[in-house]
Amino acid sequence: MTAQSTLLQSYIGGRWIGATAAQPLNSAVNGRLIASTHAESIDFDEAVTYARKQGLPALLALDFQQRAGILRALAKYLNEHKEQLYAVSAHTGATRADSWIDIEGGSGTLFAYASVGGNEFPSGNLVHEGPAIPLGKQGKFAGTHILVPRGGVAVHINAFNFPVWGMLEKFAPTFLAGMPCLIKPATATSYLTEAAVRLINASGLLPAGSLQLIIGGTGDLLDRLQGQDVVTFTGSADTAAKLRVHPNLIRNSVPFNAEADSLNCAILGPDVTPDDEEFELFVKEVAREMTTKAGQKCTAIRRAIVPRQHIDAVAERLRARLARTVVGDPSLEQVRMGPLASRAQQHDVAERLALLRAGNEQIFGAGDGFNPVGEAVGEGAFFAPTLLLCRDGIANPAVHDVEAFGPVSTLIAYDDFDGALDLAARGRGSLVGSLVTHDPKVAAKAIPIAAAWHGRLLILDREAAAESTGHGSPLPQLKHGGPGRAGGGEELGGARAVKHYLQRAAVQGSPTMLAAVTGEHVRGAAVRESDIHPFRHHFEDLQIGDSLLTHRRTVSEADIVNFGGLSGDYFYMHFDEIAAKESPFGKRIAHGYFVLSAAAGLFVSPAPGPVLANYGLDTLRFVKPVGIGDTIRARLTCKRKIDRNKKDANGVGQGVVAWDVEVTNQDGELVASYDILTLVAKKS
Repeated sequence: MTAQSTLLQSYIGGRWIGATAAQPLNSAVNGRLIASTHAESIDFDEAVTYARKQGLPALLALDFQQRAGILRALAKYLNEHKEQLYAVSAHTGATRADSWIDIEGGSGTLFAYASVGGNEFPSGNLVHEGPAIPLGKQGKFAGTHILVPRGGVAVHINAFNFPVWGMLEKFAPTFLAGMPCLIKPATATSYLTEAAVRLINASGLLPAGSLQLIIGGTGDLLDRLQGQDVVTFTGSADTAAKLRVHPNLIRNSVPFNAEADSLNCAILGPDVTPDDEEFELFVKEVAREMTTKAGQKCTAIRRAIVPRQHIDAVAERLRARLARTVVGDPSLEQVRMGPLASRAQQHDVAERLALLRAGNEQIFGAGDGFNPVGEAVGEGAFFAPTLLLCRDGIANPAVHDVEAFGPVSTLIAYDDFDGALDLAARGRGSLVGSLVTHDPKVAAKAIPIAAAWHGRLLILDREAAAESTGHGSPLPQLKHGGPGRAGGGEELGGARAVKHYLQRAAVQGSPTMLAAVTGEHVRGAAVRESDIHPFRHHFEDLQIGDSLLTHRRTVSEADIVNFGGLSGDYFYMHFDEIAAKESPFGKRIAHGYFVLSAAAGLFVSPAPGPVLANYGLDTLRFVKPVGIGDTIRARLTCKRKIDRNKKDANGVGQGVVAWDVEVTNQDGELVASYDILTLVAKKS
């Protein structure tokens, strides 16, 4: 081992393990030794026990909001120290732009999940998946669903192509769900993951036991998992298939989520001609997906499906664009594509390219002036951007079966649009597909069909292009994963990913009991009324179930006329006596929004106080019409509290309170129902 190389260590049981070098890891750029794995075996009983005994209680001592705050602080910390990671990332062959996707994309995902936790999850450790459903005629028996932390351990097995983002996009929702995790990065680029974990530990932000790092193999780890644990995997479909049927995972019904390689496609719509903006957008997108991360993305475009009459024009423009791509040492300013992650990967891509070449034409590749720039690049893992042309995608099934995980893509001709959709489906399940078109009818036909075979679909036209994040960019807000060959799993997707690590249960009981369990008012549950208006309570003093039944108000014709004049709403049901009588209601009725406004007038406490602002309205329903002469009243009940752990400019804390509002008429019938959201100040 050279003086510049690093001995990688695993982080197990709260300490770093590894003193003896084992497998050498070389720079993808120049082949120099940069790190070695450690030879010491990991005691996975210790690792799992530490996660259960130390990590789990520490995480569950916090709530969703507090864990979200830690994610936000960690994201800031990593951004402040990102240059340390950029320096290490260069050895993987990543350009600065490639590393940005991995490193700052990772911290960006932490920020996104901090926002998800802060805005979509409660202050406690139980999520009410309401609303509650009445199960009896008298309203005394109801049911609902709750989500709670699983009480287990998550094992994340990651691929080599995104050593930081791949770890953090799984870690963020796991941590938010209160689940400790063991991270196993792919060995080839594990030195970058290890550097990131060392930074995370140095931040001092994570509770002990919430994250452990495995360098090397997983040994008997999977044998030690239980039914409350979770395994996620990113990598080849073949490896996913083997892990999925691990006897212990099957025996204990351990959830297994796979995100596997896939032969993603981009379709050029039949409406697009070489003179359209969309034509150039298609060419640019295919070229970018071939060269970004040297094509080492599970979302990269492997099949570019093009109308036969335009196949040569697309090939010509792609050749020109690829010929301008400078390949070499990513540290050089002019370089736009670096090497593959390792020599082993270089060998694998070459083997698969040979399979793809059979029966197809190579229209750009190593023979077209490929000459990586930089010092000692001959020892690197460089691979030429290679474009193939398949004129018959039915007779040559290899283009739908073989993936060269590098800068390799195949143009495939189609004769009619139904044929294009059939070619896309022959990938047997993909993470993402793109359709480039400027005709909404083409999109409306294609997307419902393609959605059965794709986890995400991008419709790209000149309007979206200005802001589009591109074919190959999974976003924290949207699902990442795909059916069939792509693994059948789901990652990301905002709150969806967090819920993957929570346990769902149905709960039945009286509304009062359901309210006690969920920490959220349920219609029909007991309420607390007092002489103090609920709006006069500070956030800390306000209790779920605090309620106010207002005085009554009789709706007059003048109310309707005045509201119409104020709002400009002269809909016939409010003003045309004859037409209203002929309607299903049989009479003139009040504006729904008048009922809403009148209810607010009934329940609002007008004096300055802890309630600072109304910033939202949810679940609004107008259940029954209100006519002239009807008398309404409202019940306002504290439904849900979320401590946002934030302060205003004056240093005063505040939280969010959701109020359940029921508006009834003189017969006790519900006429309107909704939740109103307010910011409420704390005492100090």
